[in-house]
Amino acid sequence: MDDDMESGSLGPYQDKLRTFPNMRSKAYTPLIFRILLGINTRVLFILLLLGLGAVFYVGASTSPILVFVFSVCILSFLVSIYLTKWVLAKDEGPPEMVQISDAIRDGAEGFFRTQYGSISKMAMLLALVILCIYLFRSTTPQQESSGLGRSSSAYITVAAFLLGALCSGIAGYVGMWVSVRANVRVSSAARRSAREALQVATRAGGLSALVVVGMAVLGIAILYATFYVWLGVDTPGAMKVTDLPLLLVGYGFGASFVALFAQLGGGIFTKAADVGADLVGKVEQGIPEDDPRNPAVIADLVGDNVGDCAARGADLFESIAAEIISAMILGGTMAQRCKIDPSGFILFPLVVHSFDLVVSSVGIFSIRGTRESGVKAPIEDPMTILQKGYSITIVLAVLTFGLSTRWLLYTEQAPSAWFNFALCGLIGIITAYIFVWITKYYTDYKHEPVRAIALSSSTGHGTNIIAGVSLGLESTALPVLVISVSIVSAFWLGHSSGLLDEAGNPTGGLFGTAVATMGMLSTAAYVLTMDMFGPIADNAGGIVEMSQQPESVREITDVLDAVGNTTKATTKGFAIGSAALASFLLFSAYMDEVSAFAHEPFKQVDIAIPEVFVGGLLGSMLIFLFSAWACSAVGRTAQEVVNEVRRQFIERPGIMEYKEKPDYGRCVAIVASASLREMIKPGALAIISPIVVGFLFRILGYYTGHPLLGAKVVAALLMFATVSGILMALFLNTAGGAWDNAKKYIETGALGGKGSDAHKAAVTGDTVGDPFKDTAGPSLHVVIKMLATITLVMAPVFL
Repeated sequence: MDDDMESGSLGPYQDKLRTFPNMRSKAYTPLIFRILLGINTRVLFILLLLGLGAVFYVGASTSPILVFVFSVCILSFLVSIYLTKWVLAKDEGPPEMVQISDAIRDGAEGFFRTQYGSISKMAMLLALVILCIYLFRSTTPQQESSGLGRSSSAYITVAAFLLGALCSGIAGYVGMWVSVRANVRVSSAARRSAREALQVATRAGGLSALVVVGMAVLGIAILYATFYVWLGVDTPGAMKVTDLPLLLVGYGFGASFVALFAQLGGGIFTKAADVGADLVGKVEQGIPEDDPRNPAVIADLVGDNVGDCAARGADLFESIAAEIISAMILGGTMAQRCKIDPSGFILFPLVVHSFDLVVSSVGIFSIRGTRESGVKAPIEDPMTILQKGYSITIVLAVLTFGLSTRWLLYTEQAPSAWFNFALCGLIGIITAYIFVWITKYYTDYKHEPVRAIALSSSTGHGTNIIAGVSLGLESTALPVLVISVSIVSAFWLGHSSGLLDEAGNPTGGLFGTAVATMGMLSTAAYVLTMDMFGPIADNAGGIVEMSQQPESVREITDVLDAVGNTTKATTKGFAIGSAALASFLLFSAYMDEVSAFAHEPFKQVDIAIPEVFVGGLLGSMLIFLFSAWACSAVGRTAQEVVNEVRRQFIERPGIMEYKEKPDYGRCVAIVASASLREMIKPGALAIISPIVVGFLFRILGYYTGHPLLGAKVVAALLMFATVSGILMALFLNTAGGAWDNAKKYIETGALGGKGSDAHKAAVTGDTVGDPFKDTAGPSLHVVIKMLATITLVMAPVFL
């Protein structure tokens, strides 16, 4: 990796920096795409038609609902192709912009190849462990009655795990592929008008979002239909359709596994480079952000793509997969208890996210360019424009959600149940909107909290840190209250839906919460669009600064960059809220799974039992230890970058006078190798801890006469880790985003502007917040969901 990063020739240095090194000798394309590109076009077209025919045949053999899902997903891919052509048709600007963009792209693709190569090896090792566990575990009564033996169950789970990991990796690659090509086009568009730059960045983020969400839905739908046909589900002596969703849990675990390491590795890369570049460049040397004289600037821009775009694509893919699978499990369980047709309740999540693709596409296309051009045209507030698109998406989501509930959740046993579930979905949609608003309030410099941090910077670095920490702590209150109201409201709406089990007990509460989670994620594609907008705009600003474009162009990209910081923060808040609800659902599914294996009820967890309470403490400790290791990984790597940048400034004094060229490749190599090394320890902690704790307490329970002790301790670990993780992630994400935008606010000219003492204090706050908001915080909500999926997959280990 280091050799790849440093192989490019630096070439002669001009009066002002205009040429930039290649990070590798040739462009990188993943193996699967190289194989496809090597196939004759006609043969590829025929294979594509055959594949589509097989998919629709399997879907039609399963349910007409799946045919609808497949059709919408394929249409969304066609829309993505149109957006790809539209974005790539935009010009890349002058040669100096293209050279910078090529350097960023080569560095990002080189790191992606090495990082995902390491992740794939770990995934194969974990798949082998899962195979061994499943080959020697006990089977449930449902599996025994259906004839699904240990070996079949083992191979199905491993295949689902590997497919989930592969699709999550592809989702990450799509996010990175788009961002490294769109950044320079946004920079070029900013030379003409702010609105055009906004439109290009939004549509670039939109095409990535549609592919990620469409692939998540299509992957689960194909897997479900394939298992349905292959296992002869609902035929005499075969598996019941209500048990089928449990076979998909491995898919969610695979997606979580890749998302965790992608987020950790990418987050360490981007923030170590950012911190190193800011501390030496801004604070010590007094040069602007993204100044071409800074040796770490290319590494910083590369990090935006691998840390924000690639990792976030894998992250949202995992969020949607986990939510769909948990809702399918709960829907099937409820339908079985109520003795009603389960197909609509199981497939409902797939239909909701199919409509998500439709309504989000409308929202993306609602953001248009204007006839006004020129950088002197008045700059509209990009956040207002994005919010209008989000409002359109929300309204359409409410309508399509109501239609979906009436279509799929209507039952003769409870004719009004569908309306209760529609209200549950509305609660989820409102929750998502409130979450976005709360995070925007705490992280946008138009509002008082961020301005208070900026004001505190005028009295020094220490007061800036105190203000940021206190704001982060305060910001946890409103989201927790909103989540609490949402869970209770949705549960009771489902509980009072009229659906009763055989004993006459209401049984729709948990599914009501599942429907609320689906409502919250029913605009996921547009939310991911806003999230992808941030790093693309950030990269565009860097390219404009490095290529020394006029100040008026930089003003446009600065506005887009500040808005991008806010949209990234709001989507992280959105992700935390959905993670809380999804983890609640997966926890319920875990308890049902334990009951099935143990052949006895498992309805509650008593924390008054000492061992169970200890499990809860271990869960909370896990969150704090993981956060500490993630932040310290950024700190150690940033120290290496700081030392390298200082060395270059000392050994090459001509850099500051544009007489010598910095060695960009060396900084990229440092953060690349360090991030790959540092991501292993916190990632392994999150994966191994629940398995080890459950297994040890299982042994203790065996000798003390408590056979379910391992399962109960793991349940407590999961509950406490979820609660602690939500609060910690809210604190880290909001504090980091607020610190960043407080710096941006001062850079607009407030409180002395760039170079002032207040600005230096704000830069310190920003560097402290960098590992909070882009490494530990985003990784935590992945950890929360991964703990839930891993306990579900590994449940036999605890019994």
